[in-house]
Amino acid sequence: MHMNIFFKKHKLPSLHPNSNQMSKKKDEKKEEKKHHSVVNKKSIEFFEKYINTHSPTGFEWTGQKVWLDYIKPYVDTHFVDNYGTAVGVINPEAEYKVVIEAHADEISWFVNYITNDGLIYVIRNGGSDHQIAPSKRVNIHTEKGIVKAVFGWPAIHTRSGEKEEAPTLKNIFLDCGCTTKEEVDALGIHVGCVITYEDEFMVLNDRYYVGRALDNRAGGFMIAEVARLLNENKKKLPFGLYIVNSVQEEIGLRGAEMIANRIKPNLAIVTDVTHDTSTPMINKITQGDLACGKGPVISYAPAVHNNLNKILVDTAKKHDLPFQRQASSRSTGTDTDAFAYSNGGVVSALISLPLRYMHTTVEMVHKHDVDNVISLIYETLLEIKPGHDFRYIK
Repeated sequence: MHMNIFFKKHKLPSLHPNSNQMSKKKDEKKEEKKHHSVVNKKSIEFFEKYINTHSPTGFEWTGQKVWLDYIKPYVDTHFVDNYGTAVGVINPEAEYKVVIEAHADEISWFVNYITNDGLIYVIRNGGSDHQIAPSKRVNIHTEKGIVKAVFGWPAIHTRSGEKEEAPTLKNIFLDCGCTTKEEVDALGIHVGCVITYEDEFMVLNDRYYVGRALDNRAGGFMIAEVARLLNENKKKLPFGLYIVNSVQEEIGLRGAEMIANRIKPNLAIVTDVTHDTSTPMINKITQGDLACGKGPVISYAPAVHNNLNKILVDTAKKHDLPFQRQASSRSTGTDTDAFAYSNGGVVSALISLPLRYMHTTVEMVHKHDVDNVISLIYETLLEIKPGHDFRYIK
């Protein structure tokens, strides 16, 4: 019998009898869970500009100007407090007040000591990581403008001994090309000048946004996008919405503490970043099991109000938004704590954005997670009713 005839008459059984059905189900599942992007080209242009604008703790005003310029068309009014926290307001006359919040500041360094040889030693401004500093390029912010410098480090050829010295605050230093202290002074550099890394925004594999200060400029971007969507979709809220971009989170939630006492909100939804624990050298037993691309992270902690958390979970399920869960011992370490424990207790919750490589210059967040955090905050706002009684015991 000719082999072709055999195949025509006797179709060989598949090694996977249900493979066609399985493939079809997978395709259907993919179609069902097809991601819906909520950001647009103008949004991303703003995001890139915002990330690239330096906004170190205590010196946030340049980034805040960029953020305000973007959000102004989508709010009724805005204000800025004495320390630089920026707030856009929708329905400012409403009695019931809801806050959505992120923080605007980025980690940085301060000039602390200038040697006679023109080298500069630093101290932290926020949680800057000394281990990533060697060989990084930086901007020293002076009254005369930006001065370029680099974190120096001895060449591998010159480091001897069995145990190499690791970077610490005692041995990392900046070189701005000067050989005397007087030359450094002439450039306008003095003790107290703030220093930021020069790394900028990029998109990696059409999947991740990458850059310095995604912690938490990504949050500022997301709450601004919520304001844009409410405006473009002509949604009328029955309460006052305060879109808050706080300063000084990185050194103790200080901006949130100040603005919470000024606004006196009834409810606060805070967004910040959290660790993607799927990369090497992170212990999931202690840090939890979280990953970029798997959705917003809903937190559980004493400061997080369980009844508001239930609304977040129900809203995510209602709109088929993926989400993850995280537990925080004692405090969340975010502005959620500042809002929750202000004004006799403000009903608060935290929606976190999974992020890789926190406090480095290559922080990474998944594009889909950014869209889904925006959507979750947006849809949750549409579920909130003024006067809702969140008390556990009524």
